[in-house]
Amino acid sequence: VFPGVRQAQWLTKTKLVEGLPPAVQAIMDNPALGLQELEERAKHMVSHARLWDTAEAAPRRERYCPMLFENLIHICRLMSGKYPSLSKRMLARNCRIAATWERESILLQVRGLSGILMNSMSPIAPVASKEEILATKEHVLETFYPIAPTIDLQEVNVYKELNDTGFRDGYPYSHPHTLFFLESANVRTDRFRPEQLRAKMLMFAFGNALAKAKALHGNDPKVLEQPVVVQSIGTDGQLFQFMVFQLNTTDLVSNDGIKNLVWIDSDQNLYERAQCVPEIKKGIVMKPAGISGFQPDTFKKFLALYLHGTV
Repeated sequence: VFPGVRQAQWLTKTKLVEGLPPAVQAIMDNPALGLQELEERAKHMVSHARLWDTAEAAPRRERYCPMLFENLIHICRLMSGKYPSLSKRMLARNCRIAATWERESILLQVRGLSGILMNSMSPIAPVASKEEILATKEHVLETFYPIAPTIDLQEVNVYKELNDTGFRDGYPYSHPHTLFFLESANVRTDRFRPEQLRAKMLMFAFGNALAKAKALHGNDPKVLEQPVVVQSIGTDGQLFQFMVFQLNTTDLVSNDGIKNLVWIDSDQNLYERAQCVPEIKKGIVMKPAGISGFQPDTFKKFLALYLHGTV
C-alpha cells in the first residue's frame, strides 16, 4: 500500500515540515490571549459530547464526533467578543471543490466533497518567508520509481478541466480558511486511517488553495506573489491531525523550481479515555466514570488554527 502523505506530496509538488508553523505556535504561546482560561470549558465540552449527550451507555462515534466538533467551534466563537473580526467567518457544509493541474505528463484533478469549510473575508497571510520559499528550490521530491506515483488514483475521462472554488463571484467570505474532516463512522474499517486522512487533508487543502489561486490569478502556471494558505483539521472525535498548507506556485508540471509547503502535526489525542460508566469490581470503583488524560495542548492547537489570520 502506498504511503499516503508521501504520495500526496509528489502529486501536489510539496515539501513537508514536521510540526506547526511558528505563526501558529506563537498564538498558542501568547499568554495575553487567555487560552488557558478556556481549558476547563473545553474539558467540559469533551465530557458533554462523550458522556452526557445521550441516554446510551456509550454514545456512538457518529454522534459524539460531530458533537465534539460543534462544541469546540462554539468555544472558538466565544473569542469573537475579544476579536470582532472573527465574526467575519462562515462555516459551509458539504462544499464541492474542483481543481485541475498537470504534473509531469499527467493531468490530475481533485474534486468532490471537501468536508466542512470555514471561509473568511480576508486571507491568511503567508506563513513562510520569501527566503524559506526560495529555499524550497533545493528540495528534491521523493520519487517512487518503478511504481507510478498515481498508482491507486481513479482514472476518469476528463471532458472539462474544472477549477471551481464552489462559491459564486462576489461571495463576501471568499477565502478558504480551514477545512474540517470528521471521521465519524462507528466501524473502524469505514474510517480513514490517520495516514490516509492526512493525505486526504493535504489533497483537499491543496485543491482549495489551487482553485482560489486560479480564481485570483488566472490559469497560467506561475510562482505566486502572494501565496495562498489553507489549513486543515481532521479528527475521529479523539485523535486530531493538524495541517497548514501554503501554495507557493501553480507551476506544477516539473519537479524543479519552487515547491509548495505543508506543516503537519500528527496524531494528537485530545484525551486518553472516556469512561461512560464506572468500572466496578467487588464493589470497588476501579475506573470512575469521566474523561481521563485531557490534553490541553491539543485543544490549544485547534483554537490557534481558528484564530490564525485574525490575532
